[in-house]
Amino acid sequence: MNPRLDALLRGTVSAAQANALTPLYALPAAVRRRLAGPPIQIDGNTLDPEIQLLLRANALLPGTTKTDALAARAQFRSVNKLVAGHPRALQRVTDLTVRGADGQLGARLYVPRTGRDTGNGLLVFFHGGGWVVGDLDTHDSLCRIIAADAGIRVLAVDYRLAPEAPAPTAAEDAIAAFTWAVDHAEDLGVDPARIAVGGDSAGGNVSAVVAQQSVVRDFPRPALQVLLYPALDLVGRRPSRDLFGEGFLLTEEDIMWYREHYTPDPAARPTAEVSPLLVDDKALAELPPALVTSAGFDPLRDEAREYVDRLTAAGVPVTHLYHPTLVHGHYNLIPLPGATADALVTLTAHLKAALGPAS
Repeated sequence: MNPRLDALLRGTVSAAQANALTPLYALPAAVRRRLAGPPIQIDGNTLDPEIQLLLRANALLPGTTKTDALAARAQFRSVNKLVAGHPRALQRVTDLTVRGADGQLGARLYVPRTGRDTGNGLLVFFHGGGWVVGDLDTHDSLCRIIAADAGIRVLAVDYRLAPEAPAPTAAEDAIAAFTWAVDHAEDLGVDPARIAVGGDSAGGNVSAVVAQQSVVRDFPRPALQVLLYPALDLVGRRPSRDLFGEGFLLTEEDIMWYREHYTPDPAARPTAEVSPLLVDDKALAELPPALVTSAGFDPLRDEAREYVDRLTAAGVPVTHLYHPTLVHGHYNLIPLPGATADALVTLTAHLKAALGPAS
């Protein structure tokens, strides 16, 4: 690379460390493409150049190694501050508590400026982070955007994390929180028949479990299951793990580290409460409609595709939003232009159509 461009990129990364990615993406598109480097093509897909630039910047930051869970959580919070963008204004954002599987859990209700006092749609949202990291703050910007642009209420739930609370605690907390939301629909100002469950990555995992267990345990079913590049199988391994397990934000090392922390007992991994992709076919037939997203450069891509195929074969209405140029975690990369921003617009448009206010 040209030394002057390299110096410019390093200077911009220094600004990013101060929570300012904006200057990097304010550069002319031609400059950004030069900084990103030659196109990366794998398995017939070409990586989005704006994502490639972010990965290049990330490679210039000091390396970090996951040690203990507390350090990993602090690192995850710091990284998310860099890519959160400016918080979207809403009618109100309220912290509250909801029922978990064993006691109360922190939660946050996002109310858009559109909507009514009652009868609104609601997404009960569970954050990603490998069941080990992540919290209400790491996904605050995403929840605000969903609420504002889809015109729906969002209830984000701070479920208990591993290793302090190993599997299937996160899933059981999610089940309890979802049923709490249905029980308290009037208090939340929403229609109990229009409550969806969703989340990204590990949050997509527990959301899939909630949908499945609503059938198995016969509690109210979600109006929609929203699975954003979900982790669905902690046992099997598919080609995308080998293709994209290094250099695309979520690495193979990350996946194994999260798995060991969430499921220290390997016997838990093949259960439906931990690996919802492995559930019996009979449990799929009565599931609510699904909105599933996947990314072309995501090591979890193939398990999402497989679940889409299984749901479709079982007769479940499925919308699959596949973004071939993007990586795992792209909905949290708020300041990025181009394909990343377009994917978020597409997501909120689908949520608005499914749960938003009547026209």
